[in-house]
Amino acid sequence: METTIANLRKEYTFQGLREREAKPNPFEQFKVWFDQALTAELPEPNAMTIATATLDGKPSARMVLLKEYDQRGFAFFTNYTSYKGKQLEENPWGAIVFWWAELERQVRIQGRVEKVSEAESDRYFHSRPKGSQLGAWASYQSQVLESREVLEQRLEQLKDEYENKPVPRPPHWGGFRVIPDEIEFWQGRPSRLHDRLLYRRSEDGSWTIQRLAP
Repeated sequence: METTIANLRKEYTFQGLREREAKPNPFEQFKVWFDQALTAELPEPNAMTIATATLDGKPSARMVLLKEYDQRGFAFFTNYTSYKGKQLEENPWGAIVFWWAELERQVRIQGRVEKVSEAESDRYFHSRPKGSQLGAWASYQSQVLESREVLEQRLEQLKDEYENKPVPRPPHWGGFRVIPDEIEFWQGRPSRLHDRLLYRRSEDGSWTIQRLAP
């Protein structure tokens, strides 16, 4: 049979997700799954899609890397003047998707987004390789670039400027934290009858768990 996009499909048979197996707190459940993704040595298990929107609702999405998570939320770092940075400034809501294909799992997170503290941004920036630190200065992210050579020239100038000197964090660079009000754990199952457990945050800060139809 000829292969077409329409007949591309995979039967999910790895495992299930029952309510009795799920942690009562979604951050604890995320840790279980994230640790399993690390143990399975998946390529870039912290890669995630972050979706944002303009104030009038025009959406965009791109891949970024999760760098921190705890009970406060999920943090990533970027240029604040990039498209996503500007969109989050005017419309501070976002959605995250993790896709771990080898484990047949997906995690969807949505909620309010805020900047992390200056101290947190400083700490992470100074933990990066020096080349990445210089890259944050060299790239005016999302702006039109005349040529690759212009970018590389800028980087070389910065290497000379900061040779044998610490690189300060650019004021336009730092972290955002997605503070979830919903987190959904999706586990692939046979016949497309997937397991979907949705955690919703209540007004008192507690979480309820609901099973969604696949």
